[in-house]
Amino acid sequence: MNTELNSIGIQKKPSDTTIVVAMSGGVDSSTVAGMMKKEGYNVIGITLKLYDSNKEIAKSKQCCSGQDILDAKRVANKLGIEHKILYYQDKFKQGVVDNFVDSYLKGETPIPCIQCNQTVKFKDLLEVSKDLNAEALVTGHYVKTITKNNSTSMYRANDENRDQSYFLFSTTRKQLNYLRFPLGRILKDKTREIAKDLDLNVADKPDSQDICFVPNGDYSSVIKKFRPDSFKKGNIKNLDGKVVGVHDGIINFTIGQRKGIKVSDKEALYVIKIDSENNEIIVGPKEKLGKKNIFLKDLNLLSEKNEFDQNIFVKVRSTGKLLEAKVNIMDQSTAEVNLLESEDGISPGQACVFYNKDQFGHKVLGGGWIKK
Repeated sequence: MNTELNSIGIQKKPSDTTIVVAMSGGVDSSTVAGMMKKEGYNVIGITLKLYDSNKEIAKSKQCCSGQDILDAKRVANKLGIEHKILYYQDKFKQGVVDNFVDSYLKGETPIPCIQCNQTVKFKDLLEVSKDLNAEALVTGHYVKTITKNNSTSMYRANDENRDQSYFLFSTTRKQLNYLRFPLGRILKDKTREIAKDLDLNVADKPDSQDICFVPNGDYSSVIKKFRPDSFKKGNIKNLDGKVVGVHDGIINFTIGQRKGIKVSDKEALYVIKIDSENNEIIVGPKEKLGKKNIFLKDLNLLSEKNEFDQNIFVKVRSTGKLLEAKVNIMDQSTAEVNLLESEDGISPGQACVFYNKDQFGHKVLGGGWIKK
């Protein structure tokens, strides 16, 4: 009997191993499908239809649009692999879009990509993969995993400019044991090179940049579509409580915003706080944006509590840098984060992700949602 592990860590020959590849129609997931097929795995490609595209979305750079589904189908045909489309519009609306709208109306700045991974991708799609008797769900995300003693840990990708670990912090330990991320150890340029070698039609396709259901980054248009009655005028106040202007709806603002406030002052004003209960925007000078203390809810821990005895690193936005902090885990679902240096523009609704450096890189310890 062959006892060697194959390239995805399963004790079988690739030809005896069935895997599902989540195919979005982009270059990353298409390349992963090609790599797995070339290595001899039995590959089933699955593409999710998450929303009904309109003309604006079709023109913008987003994943999972109608064109992307066609691209995924063409790649599957080129590779000679089975391809399925799952129609998840209702699941996506309930699990992602509704949460996005509700979060904005609370004065938060939501991250629907994390919610999407948490629900339709790594919950529903993972269950479908198991129903198909696949032994792993393989994706094109740029994260690295290391398995020891049948337990898998997640790390930042080797290509830190492409690293997507921030968006995957809510992945559970059980899910990590089933997931595989072949691109975590290679650079994006190498991915495109592999795609060209495989003669894939998406080799030069631009990366998606916007939230998939938000046309051209216009968040307010999505709110207007689903909650047209939510645009209510309210007061803009300074830090002393004085009314200095009027806004057309709190959903037009995010913490740290400067442009579009339409209030003049002797110094530049920034959005310091969004008070959804009173429908008010609080503005002030840039130096008032800095925060050192953050409170988190809905934690997902991927490590033991003793890893938080010392200072670790946190990330409070997807494009942010690693910040040194002391994290106090209060219970299974809440934590207090004390940053060593203040950080501007920290917003409720964003994720705060925990990292610790070891010999393999920056390990993801979990994270939570910023409450205040």
